[in-house]
Amino acid sequence: MTKFNIARPEVAALHKVATGPQDPDAIRLNANEAPETHWFADDEQALNRYPEARPTVLRAELAKLYAVSEDNLLVTRGSSEAIDVVIRTFCRAYQDSVVSMPPTFELYPYFARIQGAESIEVPLHDETFAVDCASILHACKDDTKVIFFCSPNNPTGSVVDARDILSVADARRGKSVVVVDEAYIEFSEQASLTSVATTHENLIVLRTLSKAYALAGARCGVAISNREIIDIASGVLSPFSFAAPSEDYVLQALEPNRMAAAKQYVEEAIAERDRLSKALGDFELVEKVWPTDGNFLLLRVSRQQAILDSLRDRKILIRGYGEHQGLKDCLRITVGTPAENDALLNALKDFDTQ
Repeated sequence: MTKFNIARPEVAALHKVATGPQDPDAIRLNANEAPETHWFADDEQALNRYPEARPTVLRAELAKLYAVSEDNLLVTRGSSEAIDVVIRTFCRAYQDSVVSMPPTFELYPYFARIQGAESIEVPLHDETFAVDCASILHACKDDTKVIFFCSPNNPTGSVVDARDILSVADARRGKSVVVVDEAYIEFSEQASLTSVATTHENLIVLRTLSKAYALAGARCGVAISNREIIDIASGVLSPFSFAAPSEDYVLQALEPNRMAAAKQYVEEAIAERDRLSKALGDFELVEKVWPTDGNFLLLRVSRQQAILDSLRDRKILIRGYGEHQGLKDCLRITVGTPAENDALLNALKDFDTQ
């Protein structure tokens, strides 16, 4: 069985969206657009015209960033849209299933349920948050089409050994696609699987510019895989989906000076992450701080709700978890600037001494 049998047949049969650069000098009377802008100044970007059906210039630059061929990459509105596209590409409503490993990113089961696919959850192993490949494969059904790994994992910060990911992918050849969400890989010493995904039969890697490149508001992510999978998934993504202003912002962010700034930010975030982790571990109210490869920390505390309320009163927002993800009494704290981290620590110090 080939990857074409894994995709929904109606998706594989879709006519593909025509792509290619637009001729800026052409008289465009083919798309029912307004011929002129009514409210932008001459030196601003006019938005009366549709953007390209697929952002070809941006795709080329992102392919350079991730060191893959353009044919191996699909540009999406954040990696969240890529998750949705993958599920819609491979899962038939009320027939197929998706596997994820909680505690993990909540959009995997969310988009599965929207598509009408069953969500199968294989919890991570105790407090080490380790994956159990045997349990994952045992949980898979004949109609399991997508298996999600998040590495580094959100919210635990743990990484999954590439050998484990590939062993699951190999065991599910011809049956499932394995998706590796690497949204936080820039903050980790773990190597990316992007280059492996370009030639592997059933492996997809997701990357994003939201985290390390500080572009969460621009909504830019990518799916990287072999050409056949990218071609099929591209048919699910609507044309003109990537807004022209967002493309401009992302292209500016990929200029050498801003790339250097992004690298510096990652280095500073890692240093602050280590400082924050050590400082948090000294509080009596903190029972455990887990090691992390992301730009965030997961910790277990006493009096979780009281801490959340106290911090909110001081206009400091962090993430609290209940029992639904198996993270009772846990908090996730994003690493901020040194001043923001100091404000958090001072607020917790005041709370700890009450």
